[in-house]
Amino acid sequence: MSAAVDHGFLPSGRYIFNHDIMNCPAGGIAGNHLYSGRALGLSQPWDIIQLPSNLESDWPTILGHYERIGLSHTEHVIWDLSVDHLGAHIGYQPSVFYFGREECRCWGDSHWLETVEYINSKNNFTTLARKLGMDIPDTWCFDSVSHIEPDLLEETVFPCYLKAAVSVAGIGIYRCANRFELADAMGKIDDGMPVQIQKEVRTESILNLQYRVIDDELVRLAASEQILDGFVHLGNRAPATHEPWGAVDPMARWLKDHGIKGIFAFDIAVVQTDQGLKFPAIECNPRYNWATYPTLIARKLNIPEWRAVSLPTRYKKLSAIDLEDIEFDAATGEGAIIVNWGTVSTGRITILMAGSQPYQEALAIELEARL
Repeated sequence: MSAAVDHGFLPSGRYIFNHDIMNCPAGGIAGNHLYSGRALGLSQPWDIIQLPSNLESDWPTILGHYERIGLSHTEHVIWDLSVDHLGAHIGYQPSVFYFGREECRCWGDSHWLETVEYINSKNNFTTLARKLGMDIPDTWCFDSVSHIEPDLLEETVFPCYLKAAVSVAGIGIYRCANRFELADAMGKIDDGMPVQIQKEVRTESILNLQYRVIDDELVRLAASEQILDGFVHLGNRAPATHEPWGAVDPMARWLKDHGIKGIFAFDIAVVQTDQGLKFPAIECNPRYNWATYPTLIARKLNIPEWRAVSLPTRYKKLSAIDLEDIEFDAATGEGAIIVNWGTVSTGRITILMAGSQPYQEALAIELEARL
């Protein structure tokens, strides 16, 4: 098979966007019922978007912001998140955060569903990566925490991670510095739930490599780098310091050949060894991921250098946030762009900061003062 091509990112046709995350295993994320708003900046004027009625009061404010910065988007809104709308609009294809059983019920495509459900398991990811000869961290997979042998707890090299095989946004993942912390973490996971123990990869850099299937062709969409505070993910930046597509191309091709559609991504560590740099693959997210939203907005506005971060705000209404004179300006290629505006009522907002790294640093300080 040929390597994935790198020639663009825009699919053809009209789309109905339903980026609700509630049908994905995403419990415990603050304001998760409001995340669908971040898909607005990905849409085009001829598309349709589904949003929760909670966001209707902030709609005029986000329209004004996007109009001022020149970001095209749809204004055709269905103020309801029912997946039944996905198959009810002739001529529109679905754009969803996660193609699960409900989405498949309305749209069909069992091959897409089966591939998503298979690789959404970290244990299946590990099995397939080994089969394809990919570099991954030392990992032990189990059908349940009760199947973890006591001898393994004694032999495990720490620090390590205990991970639920299916998790989103770090939920069900525990970093364990010793066997006592590992035993404690095991007690927090329900018996019968598949898990894995993974040796910690010593790295200061985690990459995010995104792919997109366009008209049955595999496209390398974008590479970005995670912004971390210790082990906590704060956001992403581009361009990435490395783009090791070859590390995950084999699995990306396998997923495309087995029916995956839309966007999916891999997290990859950058590890310095005596033999040079290595790029072990950590996991696959068979869906849109956190970095997708700023990535596609940056592509639409031709922004080559950016960072996007989820920031706290004291305001509960979007209209109360003042971005005057720091909004993105296409003439300079610099400024602030609101990405996830739906979560303002929960005290958080995601901002894309476009421009050089020194400009990003200065803008981050200004945003902290204004938010």
